[in-house]
Amino acid sequence: MASESGATGEHLAGRRAVVTGANSGLGLQTAIALAAAGAHVTLACRDGKRGETARAKIAHEVPRASTELRPLDLASLASVRAFAKELDREGKPLDLLINNAGVMAAPQRKTEDGFELQLGTNHLGHYALTGLLLERLRAAPAPRVITVSSQGHRYGRIAFDDLQFERRYNAWRAYGQSKLANLLFARELQRRAEAAGLELRSVAVHPGYSNTNLTSSGPQLGSKLRLDAIGMKLTDVLLATSDRFGAEPSLYAATHPDVPGGAFVGPTRLFQSRGPVGLVDSTRAGKDPEVAKRLWEVSGQLTGVRYLDGD
Repeated sequence: MASESGATGEHLAGRRAVVTGANSGLGLQTAIALAAAGAHVTLACRDGKRGETARAKIAHEVPRASTELRPLDLASLASVRAFAKELDREGKPLDLLINNAGVMAAPQRKTEDGFELQLGTNHLGHYALTGLLLERLRAAPAPRVITVSSQGHRYGRIAFDDLQFERRYNAWRAYGQSKLANLLFARELQRRAEAAGLELRSVAVHPGYSNTNLTSSGPQLGSKLRLDAIGMKLTDVLLATSDRFGAEPSLYAATHPDVPGGAFVGPTRLFQSRGPVGLVDSTRAGKDPEVAKRLWEVSGQLTGVRYLDGD
């Protein structure tokens, strides 16, 4: 991991990072690596008990780790606002925001605020969180916002005519939409930051196919929806990588000096599922500036969080 991300020794000493969904999987591995590199890491977790377990694991693997656990439920704008308010009240710079948390292929549900669960959690929650933490990011000398998308963006479409999938719900299409939204958000954030003259770098990443609890528990979430067991096993054997490898794109994007803002980072071989981490391509939909701009505007309307609207 260190050879790809450069997150070794005290490379990030004095930096502060927030990792959403840091209690397991990619988020936990990202938090471990950042802590090992000397950063102070805030574990932003919905489940406090699992968050404490994650924090204990980090302390075991990195005895000198500087971490803290704070509650954050991205499916609740009230929780997002409370989390950001506490950090803002403390007034400390934020160097790294890793928008990692998410759900995958969930049965039809709504967030506390009435949004389709996957769009609300994966995109709208992170859109609002980033905006509410913007002053903390501005206070850092070279802040970065890393947003975890997915290869699922390839079958996504931003359905402005039915954004919440109220007419006909399809779990995988809703997931694809949310991951395409993550990618478009990261690129639009970079464009708007540049227009505002901010020294902020926004990068989207995807982990390839990483065998985490997201792939096994996400499609269930208390419903009858199931992935085909044989197909999943075959995919795991052929393509799946560890969550440690899956965290590499986030670490690369967070620490590599030459990653350009607006880039998309992921594994570069075997259909972007394995191999060295670097800059990768996306679908045309993932590069559409007009859709990105409209999504930003709609996200502001839905969440009530508006920022970088100068243009």
